[in-house]
Amino acid sequence: MTDLPLNAPNPDTSGNDNAQELLRQLRQKQGNWVEWGIAIATLQKSGYNQQEIFEATGFEPIQQNQVVVGAQVYNSIEKVGASEAARSHYSTRGSDVLYELRLLSQEERAAAAELAFIHKLDVDGAREIAKAIKDYSWLRNLPEGFSSDAGDAVAYQAWKLARQNSDLTERSRLIAKGLRFAHTDSARTQLEQLLVDFTRVPKRPVPLLPFYRFDSEDELPRILAVAGKLPLTPQDLQAVPLITASEPFQMVKFAGEQAWVPLPGWQALLNAEDPVVILADSDRLPNQAQTQNRREEVLLVVDRAQRQWDNSSYFVIDNNGNIDIQWLETEPEISILGKLIVIVRPKKILDEEVTKEPWLIDE
Repeated sequence: MTDLPLNAPNPDTSGNDNAQELLRQLRQKQGNWVEWGIAIATLQKSGYNQQEIFEATGFEPIQQNQVVVGAQVYNSIEKVGASEAARSHYSTRGSDVLYELRLLSQEERAAAAELAFIHKLDVDGAREIAKAIKDYSWLRNLPEGFSSDAGDAVAYQAWKLARQNSDLTERSRLIAKGLRFAHTDSARTQLEQLLVDFTRVPKRPVPLLPFYRFDSEDELPRILAVAGKLPLTPQDLQAVPLITASEPFQMVKFAGEQAWVPLPGWQALLNAEDPVVILADSDRLPNQAQTQNRREEVLLVVDRAQRQWDNSSYFVIDNNGNIDIQWLETEPEISILGKLIVIVRPKKILDEEVTKEPWLIDE
């Protein structure tokens, strides 16, 4: 296996020799998938885009992303000290499984990778345990009877879901799953108690995401730069930067690398103390039925002043150095960066040219 770490400085590919060699290795599928991920990451850092790599090697963009991220996770579990058996296993297969562990910390990745290896989990199983471990890490205190072990984290999720379920078949399945992953005797005891205690704990309803959509042309204002207050010189007027609005939210930028976006005066925005805008694809948001939501770019407004947890809102949190939007069922140990107050969908305009001609609309 190559000695090049994933976070190493770019090797010298200015003469194109090293880059061509990496492309050849990828094209001929030399080495293992971890080496492929390292090679693709090196090429990308050297200026090659995904399409160029695809055309030269046959690795589709989605494959590139999977092996690059998977190799980064593999590098993490090596650093933390995963078992030799797990590392040997993942060195030849499982890039898709390790990819699902990308949002965990290094220690959590290693523990989750061990669980996935021991229990022979597929991609869906890895995704489930990764979510269980991450949710568990946000708890302020460890639940009674459960330890900090990753197996107990998965067992706790199964225990919690079983208590909320009245269907005996599904309840039994969840208890069995929890017993399968439980690491401590006390966690097993908590699960076994559910075999005789059929009390159902009502599931707290997940709050609705605060979606809005532009509904009229009046809600799509145009942003204009202000030159100042009269009297002004021609030079003052000429100093105003050229503003070009970009769709779908009429966002503008200027030479200072700062951007603005127009929004109506909704009460939620007027009440915000320190609102900040984030752009995102709608499929990055939690708790949505994928079959009922078409992917589209949305605009998120976060009030950075609102950092007090409540169970009826969504919050922005620091997820291992990445911004994440989550509903937190209980008060978390981690710090909250702000509260999600508005999600804006773009207005659906069938023909933008028609809207510019009022007489066409009248007819």
